[in-house]
Amino acid sequence: MRSLLVLTLVLGTSRAGAETPPPAELLEEARQLSVVGACAKGESKTKADLIAAHCKKVTAEQDEWKKSWLGAAAPFFKTHVPAGLPKSVVYPFAGGDLATALTVYPDADEITTLALEPAGDPRSLARMNDADLKKALAVVATELEYLYRSSFSKTMNMIGAMRAGQLPTQLVFSLSALHMHGYDLVGVRYFKLDNGGEIVYLTTKDVEVAEKIRDIGARNRAFGNVEIKFKKPGGKRDQIYRHIAANLDNTHLKQWAAPLKHLQKKGKVAGMTKAASYLLSYGDFSAFRDYLIANVDWMVSDTTGIPPSYGMPAGFEYETWGDWKSSNMAAGNGAVRSTWQALYQQNPGKPLSFKFGYPNGAGEGHLVITKRTGKAQPAPLLRWEKAPPPTPPKAPQKDTDVVPPAKPITKK
Repeated sequence: MRSLLVLTLVLGTSRAGAETPPPAELLEEARQLSVVGACAKGESKTKADLIAAHCKKVTAEQDEWKKSWLGAAAPFFKTHVPAGLPKSVVYPFAGGDLATALTVYPDADEITTLALEPAGDPRSLARMNDADLKKALAVVATELEYLYRSSFSKTMNMIGAMRAGQLPTQLVFSLSALHMHGYDLVGVRYFKLDNGGEIVYLTTKDVEVAEKIRDIGARNRAFGNVEIKFKKPGGKRDQIYRHIAANLDNTHLKQWAAPLKHLQKKGKVAGMTKAASYLLSYGDFSAFRDYLIANVDWMVSDTTGIPPSYGMPAGFEYETWGDWKSSNMAAGNGAVRSTWQALYQQNPGKPLSFKFGYPNGAGEGHLVITKRTGKAQPAPLLRWEKAPPPTPPKAPQKDTDVVPPAKPITKK
């Protein structure tokens, strides 16, 4: 009887193992991309002259970013980010901006970014001829330069560069961030979310199936979500970065709530956002705004963060840096403008020596820290207002409709 029981357990364990293939590990592909696209040190199979031409430009931008932006921003955040924050960080509407997240939260256990842009196919480098690679690297260099000089990326540029890029541009941006901050890659896996928000890693078979997709945009979406483990050289502690390709408006989250369910499992988090097209100020992004209000303990942003008209009555306190009287874009003016303008009138910004996300209407930098105190306060009002203007129902940007919602999956 005992032998039969043991045999049954062994067979059951074997079947369970057979039903759950191991995740596909794509560390080597990521290392190659880091050398070729992000200009990290290492060996590569790509022609040296192609890498040299690309990296002459990219390395100069990386060095300037570290000197000009990181040199000013890192001490600021070291002073102002309090100890004891949650070790999980959530950064919505991030595009490919892991570099800033690592500056604000260098000690995070995990950083999760969310954006319309997919991480992209990590094996594309090995399939490209020299001419196509040269063009793709030029796109990467141009967009990295824009991000590092402006502190944000243009959404319309990212459509071609990341969603339809021949190289996995979002992934290359992330690898560049890790390289600049001095981290080593430990592991790279791709994943999907099941209907409950749990991670389901892509297997070797899944990767092989996805690679057969001929349309570049569709193939990049099949490689939409990536998990990167990294650590400091010689360090013993792994940190985790995950990027989730998702549309965060109400319509898409109602159709497929897995991204929101995944985030809710983390409990309280630290947060950040910037250059987010003021989407959190509009009615059709209320579900994600409500998630942040319920779960974020401390957050840094530009004026595309949680609007004071929602945050202050919910028990958040706001600190301001720089100046803000108007937005650099139409989406941040009109009814959206009022609450931020009133905040800066009530709490004039302290001096700021670096840009953080969008500039104000005068082209100057600004920054907002939002922290949970539990003490509700009235929303800030301009002197002629009796109540905050009604929330605009729908964001003016049509770009959120470009990418179809991800298809739900079920664990096997």
